[in-house]
Amino acid sequence: MGKRRSRGRSQLLSTMTKKQKKHLRDFGEEHPFYDRVSKKEAKPQICQLSESSDTSHSENESESEQEHISGYHRLLATLKNVSEEEEEEEDDDDEDDSAVGDEEMNDEDDEEDGGRKEKTAETAETQERMSLADGPEDKDGKEPPDMSQKSAEEFTDVKHESLFSLETNFLEEDSGANSSSQRASQDPFQQHVNRELKDKEIQAAASSSPTTQQLEWPVLGQLVFSSKFQKMETFKPPKDIDIKSLHLQKPLESTWKKTNSQFLSGPQKSNSPFTPLQKELFLIMNSYRDLFYPERTALKNGEEVRHVYCLHAINHVLKANAQVLANNSRRRSQKLGVGEDDDFRDQGLTRPKVLIVVPFREAALRVVQLFISLLEGDSKKKIIVSNKKRFQGEYGSDPEERPPNLKRPEDYEAVFVGNIDDHFRIGVAILQRSIRLYAPFYSSDILIASPLGLRTIIGGEGEKKRDFDFLSSVELLIIDQADIYLMQNWEHVLHLMNHMNLLPLDSHGVDFSRVRMWSLNNWSKYYRQTLLFGALQDAQINSVFSKHCVNAQGQVAVRNVPKTGSISHVLVQLPHVFQRMEAQDLASMIDARFCLSTGMLSCPTHSSMSPPTLTLCVSEITSRRKS
Repeated sequence: MGKRRSRGRSQLLSTMTKKQKKHLRDFGEEHPFYDRVSKKEAKPQICQLSESSDTSHSENESESEQEHISGYHRLLATLKNVSEEEEEEEDDDDEDDSAVGDEEMNDEDDEEDGGRKEKTAETAETQERMSLADGPEDKDGKEPPDMSQKSAEEFTDVKHESLFSLETNFLEEDSGANSSSQRASQDPFQQHVNRELKDKEIQAAASSSPTTQQLEWPVLGQLVFSSKFQKMETFKPPKDIDIKSLHLQKPLESTWKKTNSQFLSGPQKSNSPFTPLQKELFLIMNSYRDLFYPERTALKNGEEVRHVYCLHAINHVLKANAQVLANNSRRRSQKLGVGEDDDFRDQGLTRPKVLIVVPFREAALRVVQLFISLLEGDSKKKIIVSNKKRFQGEYGSDPEERPPNLKRPEDYEAVFVGNIDDHFRIGVAILQRSIRLYAPFYSSDILIASPLGLRTIIGGEGEKKRDFDFLSSVELLIIDQADIYLMQNWEHVLHLMNHMNLLPLDSHGVDFSRVRMWSLNNWSKYYRQTLLFGALQDAQINSVFSKHCVNAQGQVAVRNVPKTGSISHVLVQLPHVFQRMEAQDLASMIDARFCLSTGMLSCPTHSSMSPPTLTLCVSEITSRRKS
């Protein structure tokens, strides 16, 4: 009986076309068009429906399928052994095998095939949407190259948002923050952020003039210490400096010496990790005083200065983030019933803590490379740097683009090297041993930008799209190469300083229970440290330092008088005549100079002069006319 049944199945399959086999495989039964109608008419069966027609219909269908399992499913079992290649060939040859004249069958099959194709298209679309929602990655797990062009203006990196979030991460055991309380109390960072100012001190500082004191340091020269607050302390640099006494965060103690080795030579390489200039600069920076250094030149000490302020910036960020992560762990243990109630105020109103203003993209590239080398150091395990390729492509330069026969002075070559685009801004997030480039501003720790790049996002009064809330909690402002901004547009620097440390217009998802009280009181400008570097003493730069730098720790300015003048180096010697003019105040000096140059005697300035001074003025004018 078994052989007869198998022969009957094979004969039945051999007589069926490929179209019929496909329909049998898909639907479990032959198409109604091919049903073998017997000569005898079957008696009609009367079925009674239950009250709920839907449930009865589905139940009857399932029962009927169970009853008819024997015939069709045995045929299906024989068809499941067909290979995938034969199935593809059957799909391709469906049109050739279809019988001529079977129009009704073709119409019905086309409708069913169309329905199946629509279903497969819908499933493909849903899968594609799910893949896009999961993340902008390729099949190989790599980011597509178009992501940089898609969001070229601002910084969207949703992929690493949770990895670099301060709220959802906790402090690692080996991060070095579990130091003793005595060492933490001596840390200049802790002393600076934990200092509590009073309303009387703020009011006195706003109305009083600063007290000054001059000191001479071995390398920096003449320094002027000033402060508007009552307590002003001065200090002198020690001869020998121990790197442990600087309270650097754990990875920086070992990585700084290798990063700074290019400037160390001879006995300095073994004794001190700093050059003499870097040692004195870092001692002032580490005391969290404002600093103005007008002797930073691109040819001589530009890279030395860049190395030392990058060390101070990343040390500040690592300490601030370590404090937040440590308090996260303490709050988590407190929720579990361990620990005591404490005040966890360790943040500002927004996350950005450091703002570095540089003139060109090449300078931003060098700053980021210094951050990477300071975190990486000698360790074999490399740190995670997201969007590194995109950053090198946008901020790097191609040496072939430069004309080969272009000859410029040495100072020009040192200043305008690499990518000299002056419109850029980038956010950098640092969490333990990972760096995230192109981070959103409100998820960044360090902002690196040019004055023009900040001006376009800060905007002006009356503009709809403008934002300067990210400047509200900046604790460290570094303005490098300030003399170049005088040649670009100094108005952008003044516009930036006018928008520093203002109260934000939006909360930006901040936890106000973690915000420091001096930040809530709008006293952030009294806790902001400003580092200003330039190549010359200029009245506009001095005005910014004296007007916008009101740090409670005080200010330090380098005021070296030039020893050798440049007037003696003039090739063509000309006689220089100096005339002394007397005036009651500075405002009348302008009128007196005008009267002297034009020869006007009946003017308000001359009427107020004494007779000897007037005679001298007339004689000078007469002599000038004769000559």
